[in-house]
Amino acid sequence: MGSKGWYVKQLKDRGIRYLEGSKIEQYKAHVLAYLYKETK
Repeated sequence: MGSKGWYVKQLKDRGIRYLEGSKIEQYKAHVLAYLYKETK
């Protein structure tokens, strides 16, 4: 499992900047980790 910052960077590289209308930086690391797995 990576850090929150790592997940934010990886998701932004995939073009994901928002989740349910909010910036991904507002979410906790475990939520970003799940989103990262789902977008593989």
